Order: sequence, then C-alpha cells, then structure tokens
Amino acid sequence: MAREDQRSLDGLIAQAAGLPAARGFRNQLLAAEGIAVISEVKRRSPSKGDLAPEIDPAQLAQTYALGGASCLSVLTDEAWFGGSVDDLQQARSAVSLPVLRKDFTVDARDVVDARLMGADAVLLIAAALDDAELRAFSALARELGLDVLVEIHDEPELERALNADADLVGVNQRDLLTFEVDQQRAVRIAPQMPAGVVRVAESGIRGPDDARTLSAAGYHALLVGETLVTSRDPADTLRGLRTAGDGKQS
Repeated sequence: MAREDQRSLDGLIAQAAGLPAARGFRNQLLAAEGIAVISEVKRRSPSKGDLAPEIDPAQLAQTYALGGASCLSVLTDEAWFGGSVDDLQQARSAVSLPVLRKDFTVDARDVVDARLMGADAVLLIAAALDDAELRAFSALARELGLDVLVEIHDEPELERALNADADLVGVNQRDLLTFEVDQQRAVRIAPQMPAGVVRVAESGIRGPDDARTLSAAGYHALLVGETLVTSRDPADTLRGLRTAGDGKQS
C-alpha cells in the first residue's frame, strides 16, 4: 500500500481487534523436527520472470502440507511478483498452517492489512525501513497478534533488527541490486544472532546440500519459493529439504 494511503489507522486497528487469534508462525517453526521449511506460493520473480503463473494457491498449499511444510509464505505483491490477497486467502483457507504475508510493508496500514486479510506473520525488510519505522511496525504487528519476520542482508541490518526486538530474523542470500545469491553471507551472519532469535535462511535454496549447509550454520528454517514451485513434485522436493537438516538449533 502506498504511503499516500489516507485510510484511518485507528479505524483499521479497530477492525482487526475482533479477529480470531492468529496461528503461531514463530512457534510452528520452533516445533519442527529437523529444519523447518516455509514453503512459498510464488508465481513470478523480478529476476526470473514467470515461474508458475497458473498455480492454484489452495492446491499448492495442500501439497506443501503433505510434504511437511511448517508454514507458508504467500506473495501478495502484484506488480513484481504477480501475487494477490486472494492468493493468500485461498492458500490459508486450504490448510491449518500459519501464513506469512510476503510483500513490501512501508506503512503502518500495511501491517494492519496483513492481519485483516488473514496473515499470521508480516515481513519487514530492514533495507526498506528506517529505524523508527522498523520499531513502530514491529510493535504494531505484535499488538495485533502477528509474528514479525525481519529480513536482513548484512551485519548492520542485523543490529538494527535486534534493536527493534526482533525474535524472528531472515537472512536474504540474494543481493537486492545484482540478484546474485551468496550463501556465505547467511553462513557468516547466523552465529552472530543471539540465542532466542529464530533464524531463517531465504532465497537461492536449491536442494538438500544447501539445507544441510544452512542447518549446520545454525538456521532453524528455510524459506523456499522458486525451487518448490518449479519442481515436478513439490512435496517430494520439500521432504528432501526438510529431512536434510540435522535437528533443532539452540
């Protein structure tokens, strides 16, 4: 939602107040046996173009659940990823898994919108927000009952996330400018996260070897989109990723 959104924030918060409790996204990741997988409903990407433009979100969500996904991530951005609010609602209605709204959250109203559309967690990209926004949006999300996945790319952004009391941090292995994947970034940053932070590796995860490397580095969960939506058997591919991990991290 653009910054010129003139809707009443207080009014939106009031609408969200009476909603049923969200499904516990962070807790679901911690409960996983082996490394958890956040499986993504993703139609296209800015770097690759169309990946799976004709997917049925509900059917794919059910396939992910059968494959052992801990949570779902659903793109709702239309311009860059071909997603929609309808994709999220269809996927969430088809399964009992918690769902992350994957979008560009740049306004407090976007946070409330995530709750209103049925999401259980919201993505905050540190590179897109200043310190005050990161803290305020995190606090608002928690007030609404949402978990917050703070996405970072380097150590300074990790420090900013921790200063905003982040307890669920995703390291994006893909460079936002070049789109190149650097797994060593994720491996380097994981040990710098304090105990109590649930660590998620994002982007460019291709198979069990990557899952083993990232699990060994200390990640609790993998967020995987392209590899799953382009697989001939997403459930089997997901099982391979999930069982490659060595167990829960401390």
